[in-house]
Amino acid sequence: MISVQTQDFSVADEYAKLAQKPGCGAVVTFVGKVRDFGDSKNVSAMTLEHYPGMTEAVLDQIEAEARERWPVDDVTIIHRVGELKLCDQIVFIGVSSAHRKAAFDACEYLIDFLKTRAPFWKKETSDEGSVWVDAKDADQQATEQWQR
Repeated sequence: MISVQTQDFSVADEYAKLAQKPGCGAVVTFVGKVRDFGDSKNVSAMTLEHYPGMTEAVLDQIEAEARERWPVDDVTIIHRVGELKLCDQIVFIGVSSAHRKAAFDACEYLIDFLKTRAPFWKKETSDEGSVWVDAKDADQQATEQWQR
């Protein structure tokens, strides 16, 4: 399931959906949140924008790639857009599989490629004003481990 949405999500509810299959031996989740630092110090809010239609297509592709690499049962990708406050949840990645290693690897792969390929843009607001955040070299480097 892929969703780009403004509303918050319940980690417990999303976990329960992933864990309900009898063959599920592992569920791995990742939740990204708005923190008080980034490119700016004293971040108080973040605005996330995306390219509707294209964003979901890229997320679908990333999910398909993960399914080709690992034996996963279910995948959930939720990414919020709009104005978010400090400590708000931004992204949920959840993967269920019969085996933990597949679930861990697929979850990490999904967030690594979401950060580098999905068309999201974020603007941080701090006491110094608002700035659009540039892509991070570290995010690109994280994807390189999957190309070996």
